[in-house]
Amino acid sequence: MPAAGIWRLTGDCKRRNLDRVPLLRTRKTNMDQPHPHTHSQLDPMEVRVRALESLLTQKGYVDPAALDAIIETYETRIGPHNGAAVVARAWVNPEFRAWLLADATAAIGSMGFGGRQGEHMVAVPNSEQVHNMVVCTLCSCYPWPILGLPPVWYKSAPYRAKAVQDPRGVLRDFGVDLPGTTTLRVWDSTAEVRYLVLPRMPAAAKGLDEHDLARLVTRDSMIGTGLALEPGTAMPPP
Repeated sequence: MPAAGIWRLTGDCKRRNLDRVPLLRTRKTNMDQPHPHTHSQLDPMEVRVRALESLLTQKGYVDPAALDAIIETYETRIGPHNGAAVVARAWVNPEFRAWLLADATAAIGSMGFGGRQGEHMVAVPNSEQVHNMVVCTLCSCYPWPILGLPPVWYKSAPYRAKAVQDPRGVLRDFGVDLPGTTTLRVWDSTAEVRYLVLPRMPAAAKGLDEHDLARLVTRDSMIGTGLALEPGTAMPPP
């Protein structure tokens, strides 16, 4: 029988005050302008976000330019490359790895990464025996300071449900087929705790420096829905 263990931490995603957490949206496109068409390519959640954004803008509670600045920051200055740098250091520095597993918030902060949505971090390491995966079953809690903006699929209801009910099936959906003896642990992010999966370093990557190792670390590998890339398959930096 496959070894499988679903680890769930209790805790609900708290409702947040609008004046404490920035409202994120996509940049303005021609879809923001009135159209006579009756159909829409937006999903129900996007429609609700657009409606809320319009209402808050009309009432003067938010500034569209400020929202664009927030998005620009998370897309260009903050993103998965921060988390990749953390993972790469843990791969080459045993002392940092031990610190990361004991107090992820402090270890990550020592590299200059932290802030809102990353106040309380926990790192969970993958091994030959255990594979970790992260989900937020109630909303989309996500460690923005080290992973940037959450992907659309992470926020989707199908992923949030299937990650708990059939984590091995989710991994197969992402092209990851683990041995049946591997124990799967699913961690439920909350408003209080965010998780970083520490993926296994590819055996062929031994001897690489931190910079080259970081290029092997993908966003999905730090969520647990993917594995680190093998050397020679990493995309060059932009």
